[in-house]
Amino acid sequence: MPDDAETPAEKFDYDLFVIGSGPAGQRAAIQAAKVGKRVAVAERMTSVGGVCLHHGTIPSKTFREAALHLSGFRERGVYGAAYKVKHDITMSDLLYRADWVIRNEVDVIRHQLTRNRVEMFEADASLTGPHAIRLDGGDKRGVREVTADKIIIACGTHATRDPALPFDGQAVFTSDDILALKELPRSIAVIGGGVIGCEYATVFAALGVRVTLIDKRPRLLDFVDFEIIDELAHQMRRNRVTLRLGEAVRDVRLRPENGDVEIRLESGKVIHADKALYAIGRTGAVDILNLAAAGLKADARGRLRVNEQYQTDVKHIYAVGDVIGFPSLASTSMEQGRKAACAALGIKAEASSEHFPYGIYTIPEISVCGMSEEALTQKGVPYEVGKASYREIARGQIMGDEFGLLKLMFHIETRELLGVAIIGEGASELVHIGQAVLAHKGKIDFFVETVFNYPTLAECYKTAAFDGVNRLR
Repeated sequence: MPDDAETPAEKFDYDLFVIGSGPAGQRAAIQAAKVGKRVAVAERMTSVGGVCLHHGTIPSKTFREAALHLSGFRERGVYGAAYKVKHDITMSDLLYRADWVIRNEVDVIRHQLTRNRVEMFEADASLTGPHAIRLDGGDKRGVREVTADKIIIACGTHATRDPALPFDGQAVFTSDDILALKELPRSIAVIGGGVIGCEYATVFAALGVRVTLIDKRPRLLDFVDFEIIDELAHQMRRNRVTLRLGEAVRDVRLRPENGDVEIRLESGKVIHADKALYAIGRTGAVDILNLAAAGLKADARGRLRVNEQYQTDVKHIYAVGDVIGFPSLASTSMEQGRKAACAALGIKAEASSEHFPYGIYTIPEISVCGMSEEALTQKGVPYEVGKASYREIARGQIMGDEFGLLKLMFHIETRELLGVAIIGEGASELVHIGQAVLAHKGKIDFFVETVFNYPTLAECYKTAAFDGVNRLR
């Protein structure tokens, strides 16, 4: 069996083998297949799509959409706080939509891989040498070993679990367990105020669940513009979320006699809730990869170190997606997969814009692109801000979103756009207008001079631009 890095590619079973079929793995495999390479993908789950489709991005966002619809949350600004599409919402109601979306997405992904002639293996993949992969398909498919000239690791992550906590998947659980919940709680404690914790905290709150969010940091999502996060915190409290910031968890106990969970904080506070969601980060899913057999080693959080070409310490093995850490977004993972395949196969790939958006699917939704006020201040950049509230825009009134806000940061002297920050309905879609202008180093004047459809939320850009220009005067 070939194991020499200099062995001609045709001596291997595949030109490229991808471990993982999430967004990064899909793009890597399809990119290689488009140029006529022999490509295979291994997925340890029973169907393609990876963690993104089965436990992460797609289920959580679909769960959110179902919650918004069934709770009537979007229309409460118009019809009142008591408005609901369905009373007595159950987990089955919420998960029905997620199951439907997942089934359809699996079919789409499988069709894309099949029509591009990418061979698929439903198996646990592990490395047995620099170019050798062991595929364990269980009792049905058995075990086989294949070889590949180049390998891309796109195995994703799994929710980090504290071994001291009594995880049972129902009372104490992680985001990976959401789709297996049997009932909607009356109260929940969310441990961790990162993106996942904030998203689920606001979704449960929209459903009328009493939420307590605990995080040892003094503020939420410190990489996002402070004013935007301040508004998020205000909206969370408005929806009866209790924020326990600057607080560390000492222990978590199940109380079968009371049917609830007890969380004790280092400060001495005691919190009781029906359920507890543990959302303290994610760990690279490298546990069964046998990295050492290929000369690789992950860090304490299961992440692999790569260079600018996504090449690991072993030059013919690449890693992409969440397993390499920041920014751990499905959108950036797709681009990483494509670029890694290009680098592995010697295909020239154009550099991506440095400006990529973050979409945070809390309620209300948040999206940012470019630099925040805090970052500009730290760098000593002279800037001004223009703002537009949704309540100033006809579309905001029509939608019933009175609290949305769009901010534009721009250079005082050159008027070049430097950053966009949005909170409110449609933020993750609306941000792309600002992203395009950022990518082309456009000025705030572009928005002043552009005609937008009426009534649309896009008008916020024009209103914010006028606000910013007027501040300069």
